[in-house]
Amino acid sequence: MALEDAKSQVDLAFTARSNRGLAFENAFGGATSFLRRRYSKDLAGVDLAITGVPFDQAVTHRPGTRFGPRAIREASSLQPYDPPHGWPTNPLEELDIVDYGDLAFDYAMTPAFPQMLTDHIAGILAAGAGTVTLGGDHFITLPILRAYAAKYGPLGVIHFDAHSDLWVDDDFTRIDHGTFMYKAVKQGLVDPARSVQIGIRTTTEDYLGFNVITAREVHEKGPAWATATARDIVGDRPTYLTFDIDALDPAFAPGTGTPVWGGLHSWQAAAMLRDLAGINLVGGDVVEVSPPYDTTGATAIAGAHVAYELICLYHWARTQR
Repeated sequence: MALEDAKSQVDLAFTARSNRGLAFENAFGGATSFLRRRYSKDLAGVDLAITGVPFDQAVTHRPGTRFGPRAIREASSLQPYDPPHGWPTNPLEELDIVDYGDLAFDYAMTPAFPQMLTDHIAGILAAGAGTVTLGGDHFITLPILRAYAAKYGPLGVIHFDAHSDLWVDDDFTRIDHGTFMYKAVKQGLVDPARSVQIGIRTTTEDYLGFNVITAREVHEKGPAWATATARDIVGDRPTYLTFDIDALDPAFAPGTGTPVWGGLHSWQAAAMLRDLAGINLVGGDVVEVSPPYDTTGATAIAGAHVAYELICLYHWARTQR
């Protein structure tokens, strides 16, 4: 039916009659939503809400991630034709998923932004749905974690990144993507003993009890070892996964604000995300996609794949555990 459907499907972001199902709309046309899911603010019966946070006012170097959610949605138009490769289940057919749209905020009122984002995510969680968030710079994870910790208590976190984001900053009014995880630990949102950072290749003096798997360790010991280690660390308690696209080597994701050489290969990231199936994932995000620094679109494509894998992990946690 795919070819026949392609002749009539258009603007499924607005015209889809269901929150489930594959989509065959032409990848090059139509209104763009993530995986052609229906745009909706109605969360009744929704399992998972995809939401964008186009915020990049916390960066330490190159801006541009405010354009990330739009680019990731556009890149995702290549993916909703088939079940996700390598997974025995199909979340697009078996979950009610909507694109909840972007967080609305006043770009000129930066101090008000964190609470607005926390409230945005908390509202989705209160409706009974989980979230996969498209960033935006990595600061956005801190307000998101506040909403999740309010519901689940201190979380285990799997954090893919080139940087630990644990640099010391005891001024909790500062909005900075390089210190958000330090604040999350100090505020009791994250349990570092059952959290792990993967892909690290920059210096940090104090990891505050986080378990760390460097990019070199992934290269030398393999993704299977890294995944098994991560699974043992987080156990079966509620876990949040945040994926900074600069965890990937700049060869695979050049469109980011603070690229670092020696990073993960895309196949390694894909293998690790899929092998994490079975963790108790309650939510996740992909951040730091900065389209202005990538003329090929490869970084947004990588971001779209990461977000789809997060959907698969969320689905698996609710159907196969």
